[in-house]
Amino acid sequence: MAITKATKERILGDAVDALKDAGSVVFVHFKGLPNKENEQLRKALFDNQAGFKVMKKTLLRRALDARSYEGDMPALDGEIAIAYGTDLIAPAREVHEFAKTHKDQVSIVGGVFDGKYMSQTEMMEIATIPSIQGLRGMFVNIINSPIQGFVSVLGQIAEKKA
Repeated sequence: MAITKATKERILGDAVDALKDAGSVVFVHFKGLPNKENEQLRKALFDNQAGFKVMKKTLLRRALDARSYEGDMPALDGEIAIAYGTDLIAPAREVHEFAKTHKDQVSIVGGVFDGKYMSQTEMMEIATIPSIQGLRGMFVNIINSPIQGFVSVLGQIAEKKA
């Protein structure tokens, strides 16, 4: 079924508005994703203040051209959606986590990070960066490790003297 010109203009306007505030955009290739799983992905993104839109590639290209990002846009083959958000890492991380359990149905094709087009490999590297809470936990563990070693040594010394 053909989309009317007014509908196309509304979709394009929504996409331009979404990209205006987005710190990062992830191009998501999806194929054969049932509605239930699609809703799970949307919910995971929404919980991390990110959005998800499916649109025609010509409208997506127009919306991206309106933002004039640096670099070359990656090839957008097949069925493409965008995951976007003000957080630079959350959209890529959530799509990557979802793709782990839906390998044949969802994959990251590329994206936009901090105003520049990124390839699939670069977006996958960004997607594997731990969350802020995870990084804080790693930092606390690094600080705590020498203290634990010191306490362990003191405990062994106390056992020998007793």
